[in-house]
Amino acid sequence: LGEDEDPESMDRRVVPDYAAPEGVPPRTFRRTIAAAVESYADLTPSYLPQALAGERGLPETAVALRWIHDPDDDVELEALRARDTPAHERLVLEELYLLEVGLALRRAKRAAEPGIAIDVARPRIDAARAALPFRLTLAQSRAWAEIRADLARPHPMSRLLQGDVGSGKTAVAFLAAIAAAESGFQTALMAPTELLAEQHDRTLRQLAAGGGEATGVRVALLTASVPRADAEEIRSRLGRGEVDLVVGTHALVQGEVAFARLALAVVDEQHRFGVLQRAALAQKSHAGLSPHTLVMTATPIPRSLALTVYGDLDLSVIDELPPGRRAPETVLLRSGEGHRVTELIRETIARGEQVYVVYPLVEESEKIDLRAAVESTERIRAAFPELRVDLVHGRLDAAARGEAMTRFIEGSSQILVSTTVIEVGVDIPNATLMVVEHAERFGLAQLHQLRGRVGRRDRLGTCVLVARAASEDSEARLRAMLETSDGFRIADADLRIRGPGEFLGTSQHGRLPDLRIADLVRDTRLLSLAREAALETVRRDPGLLRTPDLARAVALRWGERLALVEVG
Repeated sequence: LGEDEDPESMDRRVVPDYAAPEGVPPRTFRRTIAAAVESYADLTPSYLPQALAGERGLPETAVALRWIHDPDDDVELEALRARDTPAHERLVLEELYLLEVGLALRRAKRAAEPGIAIDVARPRIDAARAALPFRLTLAQSRAWAEIRADLARPHPMSRLLQGDVGSGKTAVAFLAAIAAAESGFQTALMAPTELLAEQHDRTLRQLAAGGGEATGVRVALLTASVPRADAEEIRSRLGRGEVDLVVGTHALVQGEVAFARLALAVVDEQHRFGVLQRAALAQKSHAGLSPHTLVMTATPIPRSLALTVYGDLDLSVIDELPPGRRAPETVLLRSGEGHRVTELIRETIARGEQVYVVYPLVEESEKIDLRAAVESTERIRAAFPELRVDLVHGRLDAAARGEAMTRFIEGSSQILVSTTVIEVGVDIPNATLMVVEHAERFGLAQLHQLRGRVGRRDRLGTCVLVARAASEDSEARLRAMLETSDGFRIADADLRIRGPGEFLGTSQHGRLPDLRIADLVRDTRLLSLAREAALETVRRDPGLLRTPDLARAVALRWGERLALVEVG
């Protein structure tokens, strides 16, 4: 019912409620739209395969458009408001189908590019797997089998490896690097921060040294903090082919870095990299051929969203933790319960274990946030004068940060106060307590990743969320953290709370489809249908040569946006 209608003078009638431009009366605006629909609805093309529309009992596009703008008076109002009618389904599927056809075309194009076939049948690859200090989980084994099959093809792999913190993605990437090295090729692993690159370097060196000849690959670290002389030596060795696996930050894509035979690029937490940086790494590959690309993320993304946002990548999921690894216990405390935090810290230290205390740090309030972290460090030092307490934050120079991290890793400091620089990648099994201050200010994915930093290997971790303020959204996030430790359920909750646009953030420019009627949260089940239909279309008609109208429609609707995601 429109606002300008007189309920006394009308029978029950359903009237569309449009957001009219300023100065235009709603009734006038409705009449204008009604005239446009009447004149032009029949000219609206349909692209959805007739078989799918028939199977779902959907009206023609023109009929659906007319009905949505002028529904029957006996329509179920709740279904109309929820956009849960056959007419809505028709238009949503039309939109999602065009998007998925575009993604399928991009995938097919990439799959046809010439790449580097790696011989994955060499005995050392299986020997390396057997020499790892742990057995792969079933989920790791499945992911490794998918990656191994991709590496063997003479076309570039483009795969997203998704798994919770601690699920063992790095071990799978290490096996891929060994396969490349065994065929005489190099691997580059690019991380978004120096801290994460240093963590990967430590982990990979341990894996390389732990299995004798089977796992012995030459590992190097190249970041902006590596002394100039050492960096020049590493670049020289890379160019001569004397490094099998180089770990670094964006320094790896700078002009002076040249590889002898780069065949595999592993990109960790790639949502923090720009498209141009990934393209630059691809250009450094062997013989001008596109390298295999493995994108790893511990940021939980619902499968439906991953298949759309990363629809041009194949998806591997590690959805189980290694044996003996237990999800951390999560405790929620409010302002005024500081004594409980102090008790937990004291109990943890008494067991000979270590503690993280994490503060939020955001650009808009960086000075205030940093001051809070510094003041907290002083308070903790005063409360525990016998302990070594270190502070790590993004403004600290790399050498000082490295020294503080080394002390914590080696156990000579017991408490590490940190801003969110530790969010990704730090693996310290003896750290079993995480205290997150102002937990209400963190995003759900951030909280989940922070929680994953404690309870590594066989020790039970505790994550204390200290909330000092509340909003409806922050309470929903905190409830989700208490209810589940499953990353994918966390991701679903995050998506519901924030919606897909904010879920992916502004750094995802070029990733999130600009949808007009479909909704990636509400229409998950329709997304799968559209995807299957699109894959079948492109399988039957690879270049859409037999359906030029469909090719034009995809190019018109998605051409520019899909071009932005040229590199996985």
